[in-house]
Amino acid sequence: MIDLSTLDDGGVYRLSDEMALVQSLDFFTPIVDDPFDFGRIAAANSLSDLYAMGAKPITALNILAFPADELDEDALAEILLGSQEICIEAGVEVLGGHSVTDNELKFGLSVTGTVHPDKILANAGAKPGDILILTKPLGTGLISNAMMNGAAREDYVEGMIASMVQLNRIAGEQAIQAEAHGATDITGFGLLGHTREMARASHVSIKIFTESLPLLPGALEIASSGSFYSGGERRNLTYVEKDVQFEESVPDPLRRIVSDPQTSGGLLISIPEDRGEQMIREMKYFSVPAWQIGEVSSEKSGELIHVI
Repeated sequence: MIDLSTLDDGGVYRLSDEMALVQSLDFFTPIVDDPFDFGRIAAANSLSDLYAMGAKPITALNILAFPADELDEDALAEILLGSQEICIEAGVEVLGGHSVTDNELKFGLSVTGTVHPDKILANAGAKPGDILILTKPLGTGLISNAMMNGAAREDYVEGMIASMVQLNRIAGEQAIQAEAHGATDITGFGLLGHTREMARASHVSIKIFTESLPLLPGALEIASSGSFYSGGERRNLTYVEKDVQFEESVPDPLRRIVSDPQTSGGLLISIPEDRGEQMIREMKYFSVPAWQIGEVSSEKSGELIHVI
């Protein structure tokens, strides 16, 4: 039902009129020092792809590249325990996995879930008149890069980790209940990159309101410093620049924020305005934040993103 052509978060294969299989995988190098936290973040990040599709994840397989000559088995155990904690929280069975010896540590999950074929949340579902809801604050890339350079306050790092280990399960469930039109999760391509994929797949244009963007504590300060640029941040801006129009009033730090590569970011949900307002209220009931950050504005302008 869904393959690579729309750059969705997972592939979808119909099993019956009542059930489709959703599959995805993700793995990466550590962005924090603690192996237990790394395992938690990697698991939450991998599961997010299925929540973004409206699916219920049911099983996972570990993917591990481990530098056995540099790290001991205790670190390996902590990574797997951290991942297992998140999978237990999500109700996901870890069935096994595969490991290789490598010079650089990498970890993640291959995940499988199910969804009703009529309730898939896809990149291509956004419709003119929808509002865009984001369910986690931005800034993980900026803070982690500053941390690696010894320049991030401890409370900034703690806030970043707390956000990254939070599952998008409730956000995905509430989006389905509210009959959202489409969704994606905000990860490595940043807010602009993933919004561009949604706009292209849906044949719409999208406005992003920078004054409404939720930010992690410290993200704007780091973005304003003029330092701690990552290769990913620059690549993301280059990737989308021909499709993005910035208002002159948008300051450079916010341009960095919307290009910042995220790890285990929130869901970006396209939903009719009245249902979106109700969804935000429902999310507060579950103590899960959600913010309206934009709108789907036109079928005619193609993939243009207007950042205001």
